[in-house]
Amino acid sequence: MPILQRKEVEEIASLARLHLESEEIEKMRVELGAILDHFTALAAVDTDVAPMTHAVPLDLRLRADVAEPSLPAEVALLAAPAKTAEYFVVPAIISSAADE
Repeated sequence: MPILQRKEVEEIASLARLHLESEEIEKMRVELGAILDHFTALAAVDTDVAPMTHAVPLDLRLRADVAEPSLPAEVALLAAPAKTAEYFVVPAIISSAADE
């Protein structure tokens, strides 16, 4: 267990803006030492793993990226609630300077 010196605990308490009594400093020496022991144990753990994109292997079924003809405008506009020529008519949400 890493043993902290009294002076180190006092410095930590000062940085944390804590006022510790003498018996609290001794208690903190033991408790902070135990915390440092846990970090030492964690540092010893092998955490090297192979990079992965997902936790479970997945076979992605992607279609070929092939150019295909687009939907003709007249077919796309058949169910449009409002249209003009070859375009959908939608409500204006941003006014231009010319409209004001």
